[in-house]
Amino acid sequence: MGSTEPSPTEEHKLDNISSPAVLSSTNISPAMMHSKGPDELLPADRIWTWNRDEPVKIRLAESGPAAEKPISIPSMFENTVKKHPNALAMAVKRDGEWKKWTYKQYYDDVIIAAKALIALGVETYHGVGVVGFNSPEWFIANNAAIFCGGFATGIYTTNSPEACQYVADSCEANVIFVENEGQLKKILQVWDQLPHLKAVVQWSGKFEKKENVYSWTEFMQMGKESTDVELKQRIAQLAPNKCCTLIYTSGTTGNPKGVMLSHDNITFTARAAGKAAQLGMAEDRLISYLPLSHIAAQIMDVYASINFAVAIYFAQPDALKGSLGKTMAEVRPTAFLGVPRVWEKMQEKMIEVGRSRGAVSRKVAAWAKDIGLRGNLSRMEGGSVPFGWGLASRIFKKVRYTLGLDQCKLCASAAAPITRETLEFFLSLDINVNEIYGMSECTGPHTMSFPWKYRLGTVGQEVPGFFTKLDNPDQDGNGEICMAGRHVFMGYLNEEAKTRETFDDDGYLHSGDIGKRDDKGFLSITGRIKELLITAGGENVAPVPIEDTVKSELPIVSNCMLIGDKKKFLSMLITLKTKVDEDTMQPKDELSHAAIEWCKNIGCNATTVSELLSSPDEKFLKAIQDGIDRANAKSVSRAQKIQKWSMLPRDFSIPGGELGPTLKLRRPIVTKMYEKTIGKLYDE
Repeated sequence: MGSTEPSPTEEHKLDNISSPAVLSSTNISPAMMHSKGPDELLPADRIWTWNRDEPVKIRLAESGPAAEKPISIPSMFENTVKKHPNALAMAVKRDGEWKKWTYKQYYDDVIIAAKALIALGVETYHGVGVVGFNSPEWFIANNAAIFCGGFATGIYTTNSPEACQYVADSCEANVIFVENEGQLKKILQVWDQLPHLKAVVQWSGKFEKKENVYSWTEFMQMGKESTDVELKQRIAQLAPNKCCTLIYTSGTTGNPKGVMLSHDNITFTARAAGKAAQLGMAEDRLISYLPLSHIAAQIMDVYASINFAVAIYFAQPDALKGSLGKTMAEVRPTAFLGVPRVWEKMQEKMIEVGRSRGAVSRKVAAWAKDIGLRGNLSRMEGGSVPFGWGLASRIFKKVRYTLGLDQCKLCASAAAPITRETLEFFLSLDINVNEIYGMSECTGPHTMSFPWKYRLGTVGQEVPGFFTKLDNPDQDGNGEICMAGRHVFMGYLNEEAKTRETFDDDGYLHSGDIGKRDDKGFLSITGRIKELLITAGGENVAPVPIEDTVKSELPIVSNCMLIGDKKKFLSMLITLKTKVDEDTMQPKDELSHAAIEWCKNIGCNATTVSELLSSPDEKFLKAIQDGIDRANAKSVSRAQKIQKWSMLPRDFSIPGGELGPTLKLRRPIVTKMYEKTIGKLYDE
């Protein structure tokens, strides 16, 4: 269950998080180090580090969830195998059939792979890169790297060869796993710039033998032929307060930073978040499809699943190009995590299907959705559902079944802000999409919403054992969100200055996000310090709320970016919803079905973006300006009103460079790309 608001006494304690009454670290003499294996803490002087081989103090509390004994990832895995050896661990569809692993088989493959990594020369405190779509091999390679004392390091599949090189060099990767020949080609291109790289393992696709490049079969055979001796020694040298995984930030504001996560960061967070989400032991099913290089997917798919013996079903590599729905209908997950764009695409598809129905069906659907939204908003405040709920529920059940969510206890959205419009759309169908807020630096989740503890427009409350303070709050209660607890990371690899900047004297992690609490303790994100625009008049403007308002008022808008830093007034870049090339994921010129329908409703017959830009339709221009005016009417001051806007010729995308791997807007890059367009907005 979600946490309750702390009492005044507890709040005081949490604000002094470095106090021995709240935080402590087991004092172990060097002579006792590892006397009982990988779950013994090593002596440490501080709670953060930037050195790859330095342990940190674990923030143990005197009581409550944060007082639980720290354990390593191998121990967490072994505990699950002992209790549920025959529980389904992983399933992947290949050649039309589900290939499955029990937890015992999964564990055994990790042991074999760990021995193979040692045979290939993986050294302790060195990276083991993994680049490819979610698969059993990704999971096995990741855990094997940790078991043998290396750093599991996910690399985004969308990375260029140069970006792969940066990450592999930073973590001093000894081995890199690649999915196929396309990813192998990237590594081969930069291998001569990677002095620590000894071998590459390719797990699928067309394989051609090259020097120091191994197939998955060859790799696993190497492990089967190796003894257990060195692996046992390496596992014994692990510790809960040592680094085991590197999560590289998406680099939206500069080069990616290597977020160092300890065994305890991961095992504690997996346990705490899973309990809060009410995962049952060997009861739940998840679909793995979001990028595993990102902490949101990794903590849920890889680690919480191990702790709770969850069955993981892997989607097909083209999941986000259309096949995910088929997998969901077949697997019927009991929990489902999507980034906002996944929920938006579902919404767009459902609206498109709804428009093709007859007039009577549309009226019935509209009636049910009205009941659904009003009922859920009422329940959110402890009220009752309106008359007609029972009949409308029959429609809701059919919708959930069609989506494959009929057995789903928890639907969640993470990694980026989701619009209120999308949340209300699903609420109207009695599907509660619960927001999760966190970051790589806090091992994924910090606050979570649940169907049983929910307030629209907030990101929920802290996971039990996690602590928050709002730094330097203004008169409205908005302050920087700061975090403390055993989920907070160790530091940035090789980045002393950036590590020190991130923590304050009380040991709190400064998120850079601005937020406020409501009277029930629910947290809302109201801005981001790094994204704050400071106008020429000295007005501080948070762009995200304004951008969300514009998208809410103008459903045809796909992305928009507020401009105005050091400018006399605010302006905005706008992109429209278009179809996407399913092979390249590049946005097309052709408007989406929903966008075309929107145009028709205002009397505009355009079907492409270029058509709208080459010969602007007065009705279209007026409708866009009317939407901007409605958004401006909701602004808190004149300085926060949008004075000018410009329509861009293409939507933002990952291939285009405007969006990062997790679909976050890369503002500095967009600003540089459209420098001339922005300049024209401010020409006198």
